[in-house]
Amino acid sequence: MPFYHQLGKIPHKRHTVFRQPNGGLYYEQLFGTEGFHGMSSLLYHTHRPTMIKSVGNPVDVAPKAAIDKNISPMMLQGFSIPPKADFLESRHVVLFNNDLNIALAAPTQSLDSYFYKNADADEMIFIHKGTGTLRTFLGNIPFSYGDYLVIPRGMIYQIQFDSADNRLFIVESFSPILTPKRYRNNFGQLLEHSPYCERDLRRPSDLETFDLTGSFIIKIRKENVLHTVEYASHPFDVIGWDGYNYPYAFNIKDFEPITGRVHQPPPVHQTFEAHNFVVCSFCPRLYDYHPDSIPAPYNHSNIDSDEVLYYVDGDFMSRNHVDKGFISLHPGGIPHGPHPGATERSIGQKETGELAVMVDTFRPLKVTQVAVDIADKDYLTSWLDKNA
Repeated sequence: MPFYHQLGKIPHKRHTVFRQPNGGLYYEQLFGTEGFHGMSSLLYHTHRPTMIKSVGNPVDVAPKAAIDKNISPMMLQGFSIPPKADFLESRHVVLFNNDLNIALAAPTQSLDSYFYKNADADEMIFIHKGTGTLRTFLGNIPFSYGDYLVIPRGMIYQIQFDSADNRLFIVESFSPILTPKRYRNNFGQLLEHSPYCERDLRRPSDLETFDLTGSFIIKIRKENVLHTVEYASHPFDVIGWDGYNYPYAFNIKDFEPITGRVHQPPPVHQTFEAHNFVVCSFCPRLYDYHPDSIPAPYNHSNIDSDEVLYYVDGDFMSRNHVDKGFISLHPGGIPHGPHPGATERSIGQKETGELAVMVDTFRPLKVTQVAVDIADKDYLTSWLDKNA
């Protein structure tokens, strides 16, 4: 999905001699996905990127299902996830299936004592609270409230937070995270009717090159196991690179909502897609402008998808008693819609300030014990009429 980008120094031709000032060679590495078929970048390292010194004992980090087959609507109080210092330990998977993990995190310290590589999944980290810098071996990306950080699998990175108050909504995708196909032409360029364009995507800059040897720990997630691998050279020793495979940031406030005379369906909010799920951004927008329009969403049946909505900010007119950081889950197989009174309240309203991230999965989600522990036990019956 990303377009061509280049940072640092690279030779004129691929796979040719590229010498360091001391006369030695820079070490070329093809960093690609899906074999030699997917997007890739060519990296030039100061040291061989293959110098392993040791591998520690593996740790099982596979999520476990407390509810394997779920049909109950749920509302999770996301900010109930307790803060933790370590970046990886702070991540709690709440929902998952064979296509993705959905996690919440509240790290209080920067990830700077080791490096991290997710070899299983692309990561989409939504920044709900906090500012800082995503540091990678392909360059740095500053981030702040409302940013989606899209990190392709295999990317070696650290995260520097500016304070201890951070809240993250994370999707780990076992297939590449892409822009919606219907918004791209045959050459991959985002089209005029797309709700955002390439100039809204923030690419890596400030390439840091560390010519250091010694002992450097990379924690690598592979097949739901966390491996601790010690390398002899600093992972951020890249002198230059070019290609299409790199992390980028996109802020939800740069999404331009698509509106109409009557209520528009969720696909108009689509922001990313992957195998068997999509990600949508619900942003402040004008309501429908037909004189008899009903702004509240109509009841609809989730027959083939589980709908997850992460509430970020603003007033969510279709839900009662919703706060920042809440996550609603409406599983496939049953209908869902506005809470009692929401439809009536919406009539005549001109605009909404809501901000939310939606993940629609096309295979059922399993529920972890962490999710059960932070669930609102009364949500299931919250659509009942008073006299029912």
